[in-house]
Amino acid sequence: MRTAFFVDGYNVFYGLLAGTPYKWLNLPRLLTHIANIENPQSVLASIDYFTSSVKPELATRGRISKEAQDTYVRALRASNVTVHYGRHQLERAAAPRFIDKKIAASRQDKVAIWKLEEKETDVHIAISMYRTAARQANIHITERIQQFVLVSGDTDMTPALRAIREDFPQVTVGVVLPCRTGFKRSPPGSLIEHSHWMRRVVSSEELHSHQFPPRVPTHKAPAIKPDYW
Repeated sequence: MRTAFFVDGYNVFYGLLAGTPYKWLNLPRLLTHIANIENPQSVLASIDYFTSSVKPELATRGRISKEAQDTYVRALRASNVTVHYGRHQLERAAAPRFIDKKIAASRQDKVAIWKLEEKETDVHIAISMYRTAARQANIHITERIQQFVLVSGDTDMTPALRAIREDFPQVTVGVVLPCRTGFKRSPPGSLIEHSHWMRRVVSSEELHSHQFPPRVPTHKAPAIKPDYW
């Protein structure tokens, strides 16, 4: 079963990797492992990874955080992962002032904040999944993708899954939630409804055993694991 993965990099980082020693994740190996557990006939066809470039002025380690992301993207590309960039948008906004948990938020008492949003990623993933499904009719049957796997817990992806299930019923749809064992999170019902199967957690053992080597060969200089990772 030829399988295409569509990965929300933001979801993966903050759901699985932030605060762990597993950021140097060998994504192709991990996803192949998960798909094979669900169906041993699964064969990796492609991985599309969607992210946005780190803004150094807002990152914990500034420019070093941006360099670490760039290095990881080089390692992914060297492993035949297709990387798509969206963008971050930073703008002024107003939010209700926090006083105490016992005091409700009030629209009459707001403070000025900087609001950072990742833009274009959800739409890009949805369009990529649907266009890939639509192209399969023009591909030789032995090369067609039979299974799509979304790696995200974002319910904004529900309409895309629904459309694929309705318009391309021959395609199997799976969902991998980027959630570590031990973190309580209710699976999004809308994603369950429109998928054939769902992996709800990824264990620390799986993350540990699916890491890139410290040096990943590329067409140019090797991608070297950041020291602080």
